[in-house]
Amino acid sequence: MNESTPRPRLIGLDWGTTGLRAYLMGEGGRVLESRERPWGIQHLPVGGFDAALDGIVADWPDLPVLASGMVGSRGGWREVPYVELPATIDAVVVALGSVDSVSGRRVHLVPGLRNTVVADVMRGEETEIFGALALQPVLAGRSALLLPGTHSKWVNVLHGRVVDFATAMTGELYTALRHHSILGAGLGEDDTPFDQDAFLRGAQSARDSGAAGALSRLFSSRVLVLTGELALPAVPDYLSGLLIGEELRSAIAAGRVNTSTPLQLIGNPALCRRYAVAASCFELGMALPPRGAAALGLWQIARAAGLMPPYVESSQAGWS
Repeated sequence: MNESTPRPRLIGLDWGTTGLRAYLMGEGGRVLESRERPWGIQHLPVGGFDAALDGIVADWPDLPVLASGMVGSRGGWREVPYVELPATIDAVVVALGSVDSVSGRRVHLVPGLRNTVVADVMRGEETEIFGALALQPVLAGRSALLLPGTHSKWVNVLHGRVVDFATAMTGELYTALRHHSILGAGLGEDDTPFDQDAFLRGAQSARDSGAAGALSRLFSSRVLVLTGELALPAVPDYLSGLLIGEELRSAIAAGRVNTSTPLQLIGNPALCRRYAVAASCFELGMALPPRGAAALGLWQIARAAGLMPPYVESSQAGWS
């Protein structure tokens, strides 16, 4: 390995409920290699957490390991208590937990955040938030962030601190209605390609629902099919638009966002684009997500915690 080859410094793990992603990182948080496995905390291989860890980091060097997400939850490898708001990256560092694998690797675990005002929590999203703040420092002063997902997080940041957040269970509600209610009757398990017209129709219906909210219009997903006004394959996107539109409508009604304050999206690019499309119905501005927020967040936390030894240039650096 020559002098120009980046030296690995950290192994970062994004370990959620349904999947595990690993990053081999060099100086500055540069991702040298990444791997994904379907080994979330509810879908572990034989041998459990130890086997999953050994499997995904096989042939990587012995480096500090930092993991965020549900791996540190009550149902994870080891529960790490939440950090209460307002929360800085330094507060997260102080609350780091750890667990030792049978193969001898120590895994440092990132705590989640807890909002005691509205009885809310997050795990994993805090790492993406700190990564996004590092990628776009202008967000640290004062910003509104939206992390769409199974459980979407609406976040407020002030002077580098997470000062407030709220959860919307939009993704989980969509899955339940799509696959386990009469609204999904006659549909197959797989969705068809994105139907933007149907999606916008649903978002507009939520927007126009007023004080009654989109709950009053959910049954329209079925009625419009019965009356021939909506094709059956378009139901998933109509329903998705209706639910995402309701999430946006209620956030505006609650004062979490307004038309003069652009939202910074963070997370899966395809899902974030869907939210940006729905936002056009509400005249809301949404900035598409920066890439690599989760990995860089892990790096920022590890650096603040002093997990990596001081970097020294060496022609012998590398891994075999």
